[in-house]
Amino acid sequence: MFGAFRPTSFVSGGLLWKNPWRLSPTRKANQRKRLKRVDDVISMVAESGVTTRSLVKALALPTEAEMSPRGKLKCLRLRLARCMQVVYGQRREYKYTTFSKRDPGYRKSQHKVPKWTRLTLRENPKGF
Repeated sequence: MFGAFRPTSFVSGGLLWKNPWRLSPTRKANQRKRLKRVDDVISMVAESGVTTRSLVKALALPTEAEMSPRGKLKCLRLRLARCMQVVYGQRREYKYTTFSKRDPGYRKSQHKVPKWTRLTLRENPKGF
C-alpha cells in the first residue's frame, strides 16, 4: 500500500472537493457586491434608452436592496417608547438560498449550485 501505487484520497473515498455547508461572511459580502454591480449595470443600460426583452426581464427581478436578508425596518414609536418593527421586501432566506425541489425545505444554499456566481438566482417559483 505504501509506495508508487498507494491509493489516493479520491480512490479511498475521501472528499475531493471540500465545500462548506454554510456561506462565510466574506462570501456573503462578495455576493452582495456582485448583486450591486449587476444592479448598477442594469440601471445604466436602462438609462441609456435601449429596450430589449432581456432588459425588461432584468428590470422585473428584485434588486439587491429588495433582497435584503434583514428587510427594511421601519420603526413606529408607541406610547411606552417601544419600537414596532415592520419588515418590507422579500423573505429573509431569499438572498443566499435558492429553490430546490429535492431538498426537504425546498431551499438550498446558493453556493451549492454549480457556477453559482455566474447564474441569476433571484427568481423563485410561485408559492416558494
